[in-house]
Parts: sequence; structure tokens; C-alpha cells
Amino acid sequence: MHLSEVLPLLATVSALLPAQSPAPPPAAPPALLGFALTGSATLGSQYIFRGLTQTDGKPTVQAELDLVHPTGFYLSTSLSNISWFTDQNAGVASAPTSLGSPAAVGAPLYQPGKVNSAGVELDLFGGYKWGFAKDWTLDVGLYRYLYPGTYDNLGAYRNPSTTEAYLGLGYAWASLKYSQVISATTFGVNNSGGTSYVDLSLAIPLGESGWTVLAHGGHTTYSDKANPGYFFNGSSVTGDNALFSYSDYKLGLAKEIKGYTVALAGTYADTKARAADDDVTVYENAMGRNIGKGRVTLTITKAF
Repeated sequence: MHLSEVLPLLATVSALLPAQSPAPPPAAPPALLGFALTGSATLGSQYIFRGLTQTDGKPTVQAELDLVHPTGFYLSTSLSNISWFTDQNAGVASAPTSLGSPAAVGAPLYQPGKVNSAGVELDLFGGYKWGFAKDWTLDVGLYRYLYPGTYDNLGAYRNPSTTEAYLGLGYAWASLKYSQVISATTFGVNNSGGTSYVDLSLAIPLGESGWTVLAHGGHTTYSDKANPGYFFNGSSVTGDNALFSYSDYKLGLAKEIKGYTVALAGTYADTKARAADDDVTVYENAMGRNIGKGRVTLTITKAF
């Protein structure tokens, strides 16, 4: 979606939202066993995670529920549609085959008549956030990414479910976070335990205007000299898991409009499409598209 297409849509959304009357004082959120219960629902032009489209540029619907205790403990769950896993190329660039229907690739890695399906991402995460000084917070916890589905024909891939531990430091509108995978694999990549992600995110309020500037930079690091079998093209090994490492960036604007938060952001990820032989794919899907690179995304979120 190009910026010229998104800006008229943003103006239309603002005009269509219902008029807002003076709001009464906000009610306290419902509670469960001492935890405050809140949530949100989001519509987006696509789902971007760490600079990568999870829906091949197509729209997304998401929901999140959060339980937060006054002592700082929290537990959350979120849900979103995805297509990235089965969109992956189980073949090579010159003979693409979606991982959602890999039977044409043939034995021994893939078995005729068996398929994979993964259309939903379900996340569970929780931890402890400590406000140890004015405007300063320390955040520690675990994140579990789950992808309910069918995995009967994975071949060179693995089940994408992944567990991360994370440690974050926040100050006012800035946060620095380090995450490391503690499961055996990372998002379906074989032999990829220990993959790490570090990111700095800013949400800078523009005075009293109600606008917020969103900025972000992150880097994903996979271990090198691992998983050479994936990069074997039939005659030579063309790389290793280090090819999956990349950096990603985001710059955007957000504003609350009549009870809805509307955000427009541009992202860029310097992901490699193919390995050195220009045939084994890295971040190029079965449709021939690099799921990183430059993208523009519009989201509309309603908190409750």
C-alpha cells in the first residue's frame, strides 16, 4: 500500500467515525482476582512483525486481552490472522512451491498427499514490570508464539511455535528491549535456538497536539554455521542461518481520533531474498516477494 493510497483512507476513516460527545470520567476497568482486565481490537492493512509482513501485504484483524496486577505482574494473550508460514517457498526460486501444498516437491523431504496449514497466531506472554524510579521501568518476562494448525509435511522446516525470554528497560517514551529464543527452534527455522532480537522503540508525544511520533530500530541475529542442509541446492551449500539475520526500522505517526487510535507507519527490513546461488530462498516467499523491505501500514485500534 503506497502513501498516496493510505492518506485519503486515513482522512475518510476520520470523517466516518461517529461524533464524540464530552466524555464522562473513565470507569475503572473490570477486575479478576485483583488483576485489572483491559483489551483492544485492531484492523490493519497488513500485519508487520519486526519489519516482516505476516500476511503477505493483506489485511489483518487482531485482538488482545491484558491482566495487570497493581504489584506489577501481568499476563496477556493476543490473536491474529497470518499466512507467512505456508507462504514460504518449499522449493527454490526457479521452481517455487508453497509450504502449504508441498507435495509437488516430492520425497524424501516432502511426502505426497500431506499438507501444512497455519492461518492463526496465538501469543501468550507474561512477566513483571517494576517502576524503580520516576519514569523508569524494568520489564522481564516470557513470550510464547503459538501457531495452531497442521504440520504433516514440514520437510526442511520445523513447527514455527517459539518461546522467548525478554528483558526491557523503559524511560518515559523510550524503551530498550532484549529478547532471546529459549526454544529449540525459531519460527520454523531448523537448528536456530538462541536467536536474539534487540530493539529500541520511541513514542514521542508532540506537545498537546495529540499526535505521537513512532520510531523504532531492531536487529535479529541467528547463529552462523548452522542449518547448512537447508541451503544445499543439490550441488553445493550456499549459506547458513546467518543469512536470516537482518535489521529493521520504523517511522510513523499515531493519533487518537474519537476514541480510536489511528497509526500510519513506514517500515524497512534489510532482509535477503535469496542465498548466494540466487535460487535457494531466504525471505522470498513462494509468490516471489521478499516479506521484508519497505512497506507502509495503516492500523486502527479500539481499546476497551
